[in-house]
Amino acid sequence: MLLRLLDSVLPPLCLGCNEIVAEPGALCVACWPAFCFIAAPHCSRCGTPFAEPIGDEAQCGACLRRPPRFRKARAALVYDDKSRRLVLPFKHGDRTDMARAYGRWMARAAGELLAEAELIAPVPLHWRRLFTRRYNQALLLARAVARDGAAQLAPDLLRRARWTGSQAGLKAEERRRNVRRAFAVHPRWREAVKDKAVLLVDDVLTTGATAEACALALQRAGARHVDVLTLARVVRPA
Repeated sequence: MLLRLLDSVLPPLCLGCNEIVAEPGALCVACWPAFCFIAAPHCSRCGTPFAEPIGDEAQCGACLRRPPRFRKARAALVYDDKSRRLVLPFKHGDRTDMARAYGRWMARAAGELLAEAELIAPVPLHWRRLFTRRYNQALLLARAVARDGAAQLAPDLLRRARWTGSQAGLKAEERRRNVRRAFAVHPRWREAVKDKAVLLVDDVLTTGATAEACALALQRAGARHVDVLTLARVVRPA
């Protein structure tokens, strides 16, 4: 009754265009087909979508040339001009209310990764970035994803050991150098992370440099394997 009354006063709006929709955290019928949600077929390692099926275990050329440090990665959306309208208000515009819907999309995209996870951890922000932004968008997503699984949320499993600045504008190798040894497992999790399957959560996977640096820190601490789940991912031409 209370929810119906609230909806009559403040009806739920489409995440993409602010048109009225049936329920909170939904996309309207016009917006839904505009966004590229990732589904099979895709690279079995990094989740890059394929144009056509080439086998369940097939990997993309990038993973074959240079296997990532994480075991697998999955994302809900292709990061492009359209999906930026969903990501940027959430990341920079205080639209923290979007996290719950995004978490549901990500949980569906994760599939067996979420089922196998024992710990769910966000990519951490440096305290300087957290001070200016006031919230860690990766933590909000991790908390939303954790609602749909049995894994334990580990909000401070990782911490930023040093300031790295922005990765924007850097090439892949420059990004890897910039975040090298930038992450460390929090001392209070050093025993708990050993032999655990960790699901690392972030907003966007670009080159994978940050995810790999985090995965390496977790592996050095004894994690059994590290998977990566993001709201969106950049898809580069083959």
